[in-house]
Amino acid sequence: MTDSAKALIFDRSDGQELRINTINTYLKRRFGEKTVKLSLDGGFTCPNRDGSKGVGGCLFCSASGSGDMASGTGIISADIDRQITLLSDKWPQAKYIAYFQSHTNTYAPVEELKRKFCAALDHPAISGLAVATRPDCLPDDVVELLAELNRETFMWVELGLQTTIPETMKSMNLCYTLADYDAAVKKLTAAGIRVVTHLILGLPGETEEMMLSSVRYVCGKKIFGIKLHMLNLVKGSQMETLYPDYVSFETIDDYVDLVIAALELIPPEITVHRISADAPRSTLISPSWSYKKRTILNSIHREMRLRDTWQGKYAAAAESPSADAAHEL
Repeated sequence: MTDSAKALIFDRSDGQELRINTINTYLKRRFGEKTVKLSLDGGFTCPNRDGSKGVGGCLFCSASGSGDMASGTGIISADIDRQITLLSDKWPQAKYIAYFQSHTNTYAPVEELKRKFCAALDHPAISGLAVATRPDCLPDDVVELLAELNRETFMWVELGLQTTIPETMKSMNLCYTLADYDAAVKKLTAAGIRVVTHLILGLPGETEEMMLSSVRYVCGKKIFGIKLHMLNLVKGSQMETLYPDYVSFETIDDYVDLVIAALELIPPEITVHRISADAPRSTLISPSWSYKKRTILNSIHREMRLRDTWQGKYAAAAESPSADAAHEL
């Protein structure tokens, strides 16, 4: 594709040219209005914490299992009501997806998973389900349950891959492999379940090309969506002790440059679920500017317009009919 190719504009509804196929735009079109994820803590743990595979968790993981924004009183319906109350002033007409975020949300007996997932789906305000998990925690009975739920509601499963570099997987104590991820994607897609892959940018020892190679790899799979964000060094993680002075990106500009390079490689039909990160300022160590989510997002969108670039500009799929259709969105 040449630089003179026509830019893909995915959304103009707010008066701006959105050059990224965001999940927000996708959900608004699917459900007819703003659709918000409600982050829930289902009370699960992780095989990398309870000793079955490791202890302490992945080195970058917070004490909450990367669910610092999640609600977890133990009563799913009450947690949903609480979050809706908090968000109703901002989005009074929104629809909602129950997002089981904290720790590993398929790491429990299938009966427990069914009870908790169905409790969320039984709430009258919930229009769909999202389940975050590890690639190595999808036994056949769990996939069967997810397939059953997928036939009844809109849903996706989010796989926390983080990187495709074996050395990084080992140094970050992930306790799973790229083969585990490949097997998980194969299982889920065979069952007709949408897959969203999570990658972390700025892991120790990784070059820009390593990070972009991870993006290329997952985009070669049959995934529905992708999540990207910089590594946040947070209090309570093992990295706080092992890498106390580590900074994944020195400046917002450095991060924006890498994210845009990644977006240019992502086929336009893949939905983008995140390009920044959420970490409470009370626990964030570095990058010190990471909490400025709106500034980061605005910088990415502005730079993409200034550079006349877009998601999928350098992806092979950008030549497909589905990409051409994006011009009309």
